[in-house]
Amino acid sequence: MSGQTVPADFTGHMLDLDEDEDLEVFSKNTSLADGSSMPNSPSSMVNQYRLEEDEEEQQDTNTKDIFITVDNPESHVTAIETFIMYRVLTKTTRSEFDSSEYEVLRRYQDFLWLRSRLEENHPTLIVHPLPEKFVMKGMVERFNDDFIETRRKALHRFLNKISEHPILSFSQHFNVFLTAQELTSHKKQGPGFLSRMGETVRSVANSVRGLKSRPEEFTFMQEYVEDFSNKICSVDKVTQRIIKEQREYLDELKQYGPVYVQWAGSEGDLGEPLKAVASCVERCSKETEENNQHLSEVLAPALHEYILCAETLKTVMRRRDNVQAEFEAKNEALASRKGEQEELQDEVDGLSDRMEMANDALKGDWFRWKNSMRTDLRSAFISTAEKNVDYYEKCLAVWESFLLSQRVEPSEQRDGEDVS
Repeated sequence: MSGQTVPADFTGHMLDLDEDEDLEVFSKNTSLADGSSMPNSPSSMVNQYRLEEDEEEQQDTNTKDIFITVDNPESHVTAIETFIMYRVLTKTTRSEFDSSEYEVLRRYQDFLWLRSRLEENHPTLIVHPLPEKFVMKGMVERFNDDFIETRRKALHRFLNKISEHPILSFSQHFNVFLTAQELTSHKKQGPGFLSRMGETVRSVANSVRGLKSRPEEFTFMQEYVEDFSNKICSVDKVTQRIIKEQREYLDELKQYGPVYVQWAGSEGDLGEPLKAVASCVERCSKETEENNQHLSEVLAPALHEYILCAETLKTVMRRRDNVQAEFEAKNEALASRKGEQEELQDEVDGLSDRMEMANDALKGDWFRWKNSMRTDLRSAFISTAEKNVDYYEKCLAVWESFLLSQRVEPSEQRDGEDVS
């Protein structure tokens, strides 16, 4: 069946490390790709990678000083809306917090508020994306259990990504989000609608004006992100197609086993082997369902998360370009308007400082983001490989047990010949 060969092709494609060195997110040892240094078994190879990952996680845990958990989603129904509240638990050793532990309730809109405040105050830092407001692809009901759990995990990752950031984690808005029992009074503070409209108008004007010359390193970043976005979107589409095909294959398997059971009822000596085949099909269908669930809950969300990250990066780079465009426009005005040079010089100097800060912020976050991306995707690929190995080994064991059960001993074979 085509639904069975695609996953293997897909996995092999993901391990083709020669295609793009910048996307080597799976293996530290490229010699494994050509088979020159393979471990003794698939399981031992998985264990090797898992051990490395566990050691890295332990190192990260030893340096963390904020631990955040998003859990216990509860549905709330009012006269005008239905929404989910999540519990946010925080444990910290940081001195700027008045206590070491906090527990607050937050809804999705509160997370949106936090992210918008972080972006307003740090426009050229890479603020990790939130899951979309509306239903994700494949979800039928807005508040079904799968959707709520997928969103809870994404919100949990968002807060922990912020907590690991050397600048964003010290934001006062982040502190308020984690500690304040209610956010209403804090949400009233901040730039108003007209202020945000002004920023938008300036951004549009700068984008129309364009840049004279973007620094080479930022051109490279832009090209990398475009390429990364195209590739991960393609992988995501293939993954979604595999999940769909595997679901269809699973439906076929669930109909396949009972056919053997019905057939066995009308056979004599063949009845037991037919029942054994039905049992094998049923056991393999359970493994297939579990494997496909892993794809849906682990690999697919990781890919989708970094599709959103790519869009975030594009937005941050446009903001950096807008700062440069504004600086270039003021510089041109300084050269042409002799009578206002003193006033314009102050503006040009201020924009020069702003552009330098924007460049430094983005460059610092760029390398941090790439390391995080490679760690996250590598972990998702390893977990998927581990699950695939487990799946195929269990299915192999099922069918091997069937073959063993059908083996005819020499003594039984002689007895049969004597009877005949």
